Amino acid sequence: MNTGIDAIAFDVAKLHLPIKTLANARNIDPDKLEKGLGLLKMTLPDAHQDAVVFAANALTKLITQNSINPAEIARIYVGTESGIDSSKPIGSFLTTLMEQKFGENTFSNCDTVDFTFACIGGIDALHNCLDYIRLNPTKKAIVITTDIARYDLESTGEYTQGAGALAMLVTANPRIIAIGNEWAVSTKGVFDFFKPYRTLSKRNITNHEENEPWFGNLEAEIEIHKDQPVFDGQYSNQCYTDRTREAYYRFKDATNTRGSLYDTWESIIMHLPYAFQGRRMFAEIFALDANIPLLNGNEDAADYQNRLKEIAKSEEYKTFVNRKLQPAEPASSAIGNLYTGSVFMGLLSALSHFSKADTDITGKKFGFLAYGSGSKSKVFEGTLQQGWKTAAQNAQLFETLAESQEIGFDTYLKLHKKEQKASLLAPSGEWVLDRIEKDIPNLIGARYYKWVE
Repeated sequence: MNTGIDAIAFDVAKLHLPIKTLANARNIDPDKLEKGLGLLKMTLPDAHQDAVVFAANALTKLITQNSINPAEIARIYVGTESGIDSSKPIGSFLTTLMEQKFGENTFSNCDTVDFTFACIGGIDALHNCLDYIRLNPTKKAIVITTDIARYDLESTGEYTQGAGALAMLVTANPRIIAIGNEWAVSTKGVFDFFKPYRTLSKRNITNHEENEPWFGNLEAEIEIHKDQPVFDGQYSNQCYTDRTREAYYRFKDATNTRGSLYDTWESIIMHLPYAFQGRRMFAEIFALDANIPLLNGNEDAADYQNRLKEIAKSEEYKTFVNRKLQPAEPASSAIGNLYTGSVFMGLLSALSHFSKADTDITGKKFGFLAYGSGSKSKVFEGTLQQGWKTAAQNAQLFETLAESQEIGFDTYLKLHKKEQKASLLAPSGEWVLDRIEKDIPNLIGARYYKWVE
């Protein structure tokens, strides 16, 4: 019996800012972002959208497009780093919304929980659900990834923003891809990228020396939350490389693979905070696993990095990239970073690529190299099943992305600063954030959603 992904659906923000527009506004050479990083667009949530909205839309599409009986869904596990509450999980919002759509109590027997570990939370949810289905092969589970990647204006992460969600049905004998039982992990606690609770002195806000009540806050310090992370780009890249390399070799050892592990994979699906991140990070593994010399013994760290750059520019590596890594990249170029959804969107991008090329990959293996800051990598592989091409054709990935609406730089700034209160696009056939309670004391902050026909 195999277990894996049986069906997949997605919902991506319908607004985008061209990377060239951002580059010109920030006095950055557009080629640096477009040709250097593979960025073309970054998608942005409209005023009525948040992580719950994207997740609910993707889940609704998954259920309706595949005629799934809600009674057969045993669990809905969510991977996200865009939670809207420190206690109530996104999953609990989703079961409530699905009951509005499909009937009262239709999801009351469904287990749900959120997984948070930066960008790898969705993979953790998948790992857990696969184990559950192996023990309960008659059951069905759903994995959802939903995130809004938001960075501070004028920061080095600004041009990697994106927003959207994917929903995947996990079953026995899946139609798209069967995931193997062997997984390798590398974990180390670091501060390469994180979203801490931050504090401000109440005295600095109110200009009062005494600690007087302020909007219900009695503490001398005001705790705030920002969607934007604290991060060190270069250090994060190094953590990404180190964790991925360690997990890669642990997987190779666990599977007793002789020769280069990547040669056994038709395509490689990596976490892509920007489209070309994978190809820039994989050069080291490419060289090491092919026994290509990197050092002779007397060089320093700078020499090592220069040697890696030489390898990355070699014709051999460029050919490897085009064959193994490029198929997963185009969706990232058109969307931006999806955090937990990045790996799964890479999978859908690769499936769409092979479908369009009319290449039969049934029975071929894909290698997955996932990463989450903080930090952790997981490496595993999956075998493509007979229904992969039908799933890719039905998804209409790039046809859907082509319908995205371009916005200007001033509008982008208003959205980012949350000054744009009205929706730019009229919602239709989707979930929206209806209101946030501000008056009833025991419901302050409660978020309410509705379906718009």
